[in-house]
Amino acid sequence: MTYSPRYDITTYGTTTYDETQSAAGDPRAPQFPEPCMTANSRETGTRPGPGPSPGPGPVTRAPATLGQARDVLAAGGAVVLPNPAPLTHVVTATGATAVNRAKGRPADQPVALWAHDPETLRVLEPVWDLGPDGRALARRLLSEEHLTVLLPLRAGARRPHWTGPAAKDGWMLLFGARWQPVRPLLEDHPVLYVSSANRTGRPPAATTDEALTMFPAAVPVLAAPHPEDAREDARPSVPRRATTTVRLHPDGRPTLHRPGAQDAPYARPEEYLDRLRTGA
Repeated sequence: MTYSPRYDITTYGTTTYDETQSAAGDPRAPQFPEPCMTANSRETGTRPGPGPSPGPGPVTRAPATLGQARDVLAAGGAVVLPNPAPLTHVVTATGATAVNRAKGRPADQPVALWAHDPETLRVLEPVWDLGPDGRALARRLLSEEHLTVLLPLRAGARRPHWTGPAAKDGWMLLFGARWQPVRPLLEDHPVLYVSSANRTGRPPAATTDEALTMFPAAVPVLAAPHPEDAREDARPSVPRRATTTVRLHPDGRPTLHRPGAQDAPYARPEEYLDRLRTGA
């Protein structure tokens, strides 16, 4: 998939156990379970969320400016951020609890760690149960392919406390994409948690208006950063999807955990995985 060179995308698709993910705006798209940090695609035994939120209503508030979003993040709140086509919006915060509350689900539900900071990746590499080639592939999947990636944890390895919300059952969920226009926000916070911008039972927001009507007023939604982005946001030219999620096994073998935007152009998952393996 080709993205504009103006975009330094780091994907936002993050996974919760009671949501579904699809190509937003495409009624023919199959529904896929969100990635969870277990060997299966659904978590069992998790406390139920509060149930589906009501459908969207009219837009009654304006999107936030970069400065307003920065203030909310600095105060510990959650904000919804846009992505370039064909990706959906994401919700992020400096604490996992704020992300979960914004989404209307249990506060202790696992969320992805946003791997936007090179130092964060450097600190985490020793806890991954991967050899040198596997670690190099993990870095490429996050920083160049802009995927959401499930990585195996090394048994007994001491992990920084801030990895807790992103780790479960021996796996860590990392989100790799970032869009150049929102980098000033991200660089203020080396540790961020991130998830698809949706309320429980709803698909992720594909446009700013969808996010404004879906999330409560306490959760600001950042405006599209450029006029051309605003036009694409108002009238999407392609179906929007969350990022593809890949599981990287201890032997360095990638498997498709959840289809998404990056693998959509490929007829078969193996075609996409072959490209990831070879880097072609």
